[in-house]
Amino acid sequence: MSEIIINKNSISFRMRDEIILIEPYGPDTVRVRTARTRIYDEDWTLLPPLPAEATTFGDENKATLVNGSLTVELYPIWEGWQARFLRHGKEILRTRQEEDAIAKYRHTEGDHYRIRAVFEPCDDEHFYGLGQEQQPYFDRKGGAYALQHTNTKSTLPAVYSSRGYYFLWNNPAPGHVELAKNRTLWQADSALQADYIVAAADTPSDGMRRYCELTGFSPAMPQWTAGFWQCKLRYESQEDLLAVAREYKKRNIPLDVIVIDFFHWTEQGDWRFEPSLWPDPKAMCDELREMGIRPVVSVWPTINPKSINWKTMNDRNLIVRTEKGQYGMFEFHGQQAYVDTTNPEARDYLWNCIRENYYKYGIHNFWLDQSEPEVHPQQYDNLRYYLGNGGQMTMLYPYYYAKTFYDGLRSEGETDPVSLIRCAYPGIQKFGAVVWNGDIPSTWQALRESVVSGLSMAVCGVPWWTTDIGGFHSGDPQTDDFKELIVRWFQFGLFSPVMRAHGVRIKPEGQKDRHPGLLEPAGGDNELWSFGERNYPILRDLVVLRDKLKPYILRTAENTARTGEPIMRPMFFDFPDEEACWQLSDQYMFGSDILFAPIMQFGQTSRQVYLPKGRWVRTTDGSVHVGGCTVTCTAEIDQFIAFVREGAEVYSVFE
Repeated sequence: MSEIIINKNSISFRMRDEIILIEPYGPDTVRVRTARTRIYDEDWTLLPPLPAEATTFGDENKATLVNGSLTVELYPIWEGWQARFLRHGKEILRTRQEEDAIAKYRHTEGDHYRIRAVFEPCDDEHFYGLGQEQQPYFDRKGGAYALQHTNTKSTLPAVYSSRGYYFLWNNPAPGHVELAKNRTLWQADSALQADYIVAAADTPSDGMRRYCELTGFSPAMPQWTAGFWQCKLRYESQEDLLAVAREYKKRNIPLDVIVIDFFHWTEQGDWRFEPSLWPDPKAMCDELREMGIRPVVSVWPTINPKSINWKTMNDRNLIVRTEKGQYGMFEFHGQQAYVDTTNPEARDYLWNCIRENYYKYGIHNFWLDQSEPEVHPQQYDNLRYYLGNGGQMTMLYPYYYAKTFYDGLRSEGETDPVSLIRCAYPGIQKFGAVVWNGDIPSTWQALRESVVSGLSMAVCGVPWWTTDIGGFHSGDPQTDDFKELIVRWFQFGLFSPVMRAHGVRIKPEGQKDRHPGLLEPAGGDNELWSFGERNYPILRDLVVLRDKLKPYILRTAENTARTGEPIMRPMFFDFPDEEACWQLSDQYMFGSDILFAPIMQFGQTSRQVYLPKGRWVRTTDGSVHVGGCTVTCTAEIDQFIAFVREGAEVYSVFE
């Protein structure tokens, strides 16, 4: 027999094979959990809720919970139940009775259940978020998406709805989401309960604040982070790296960061420099510091039996195991396993290696690659973590990977840890994580999709985001296509939260290997002077301009740390009352005062730009435009299309 239960601060419903619990989780926010037999208290990465004044009332026919602007009604229907979510009395979301209870919790094996939550669709609803998908659709409505991490795909299971609410699927299991015309469905392939958050939001900025109250705010951005980062695959030796840094100083080009990429080590899992190529890391770091350049070093969480750390970590169960079979999970110069970042002891062990082999030399920031983790085949239920089976929690891996370095750096007295990482999960922003969108190709399509990725990550609470300027692979600096692409991508990088050049460039014919026989040799050159005489002054001027923009970026980031408002943000964020802004995915606001419209096609020198209401000043010529309309703008290869709100202080940077 079904039963409605009304408590002081929650409402619930019991029926055969199912229990539902709805309770406040901060102002204007509720948490909903449904399960077959009992409710579990695992919060995963959620922060404790802020205080909220909620009221409950009802009878055996309907229970109601009111929490600020959000009202939830729970009532029995034929052989089931339904919940309605209302903001200021207007329905914004409703569950859909599509399956019986057993179908919602399909048993697979042991304690593994396929869990589903289904909602009624709304034709005029738009969804934004879900993290990084290598596809062009910023509005996720009408799409179906796998909830899992891979290289170039970083899933944050959260969306902002144009109907005025945030939805967070609080379940780190791989799964599936459909934002379709006939239904909205969220699925975890292996879980014990459905667990989700609904937060009412009158404006996008309200929603962003609510989301960050649930998952964490980013810290204040250190000054150096806002500058230019130089990177390539890869600088093969200490002297190669220093030669590039010295050349930047000689040319008087601002450079804040230089990155040491992978295989500077002897073996995966050693987490130390190969001494024959990096003989004096401390002297290297001292010289870089004198030049005002911060070193960042790549760390992979992979390890194999050849590593000096293998026996200890293997014996102590500090490595991700397989449920069936041997350790191998990723083939890369031998079968590799992964450090179990969900294990506190493993995190401590890894950090001790990092401290002894990098930190003590002066390297205080790290690039956390392979952070999904990248396993092949992607049989997550064959992974055994400290926290449990991978089929139920593998998407937590990047969160704990970032936490390892945040906690380690804080323990050394660092007040503003920053790490670059290839994957993300809700809450990672509070660890000072800069997320990038992985090993994407050097194509115009990848550039267009990167704009969508950056905006989608911003909606998911990750304000520190970047991309490989020029794309990661298949870029040929000898071709006209790539020479134009690198300039347009640098222009996009200028107006990205973090500006970072990276990639493995195709070597020109006749280029000799500096260190023959390396396991992973470098690609072609990737410095500003590597892309032709015409491009060099254009790229140099963009980097100089970025240096001038740093105060504006840092002020914006300070506001982000307080409010959650992203640095790179969709047009509807600042202009929610203008319908046109909800449809735009190829232009965006960079902070509150700069509008940027990238050029993303080969040979293109003009495009249309929507200017919101107000008065806007074109940065190239100072022309003033009245907004509320679409204008056609031209930009030759040495120009970009950007506007500043009339009267904004930042305009002086462009004069």
